[in-house]
Amino acid sequence: MIELNSTQAYFRNGFVPFSEANVSIASSPVLYGLSIYTVFSANWNDKQQKLYVFRLREHYDRLVNSAKIMDFDSFANEWPYEKFQRTMLELLSRNEVKESALVRVTVFIDELVAGTKIHGLKNALSAYVYPMGEILPPAGAHVCISSWTRNPDNAIPSRAKVNGSYVNASLMKNEALLNGYDDAIAVDEHGHVAEGTVANLFIIRGGVLITPDPATDILEGITRSSVLTIAQDLNIPAQERSIDRSELYVAEEAFMCGSSARVTPVLSIDKRTIGNGKIGDLTDKIAKAYGQAQIGGTAAYKNWLTSVNP
Repeated sequence: MIELNSTQAYFRNGFVPFSEANVSIASSPVLYGLSIYTVFSANWNDKQQKLYVFRLREHYDRLVNSAKIMDFDSFANEWPYEKFQRTMLELLSRNEVKESALVRVTVFIDELVAGTKIHGLKNALSAYVYPMGEILPPAGAHVCISSWTRNPDNAIPSRAKVNGSYVNASLMKNEALLNGYDDAIAVDEHGHVAEGTVANLFIIRGGVLITPDPATDILEGITRSSVLTIAQDLNIPAQERSIDRSELYVAEEAFMCGSSARVTPVLSIDKRTIGNGKIGDLTDKIAKAYGQAQIGGTAAYKNWLTSVNP
């Protein structure tokens, strides 16, 4: 089992003990939330005794896009993909990871008392490995519609994975937990369904897989993209479109997905049972296919994987 305080992290320009990878209380990420991040999974195939990173290039590309949106103008030049990949694989190798785990990579404004400025300020990168864990009950989640509205693109864009924007998600999650739910579903300023607090949302109606479109203030999730590809390969019709709150209640199946959530069935929404209150057939089929893709069990998705120990 990975013990954080016994691991090495990458911080600024090299590898250091996790306990030494710290930023100042006067730094821009602490004072203003000026940092972006991604979380990717490293999945252990016990049969092959190999560790596979899932869709590393896509996680890097989203980090670059987040940097563009936030005007972290030096990141892409300082961190070309080859350097990023090399560093992430070395991080996993140094920690001798032989279990499924997550890696959180953060790019932050590395300045002190710089105010709310962004452009032209120094960027730095940090990364660490931590246990996979369970952010939602694997057997199924009971969720509610949050009373908090999803932050809109023209305020704090959800398309960028900005640390500061997770205040919005934290308020939703806190409210849900206090009211006895496992998680919350956000709606946008127009009342359309967006996503969970840290995971994308899918429903199934009439055998069709449906998910909110990117204009509904969602994070363009990499697991979400993977699920849509898997559905196509399984001949499950899919739609990206607006979803109203009431449509959730009449869904035959529902699930949330993300690097941390994986594919988690949703069993009830606002105490309305979804389907028969158990994992649905299509959800189960997609979850199993996604799990196999992560560990190199499906030849068709080998291009999604980067082996840590080839």
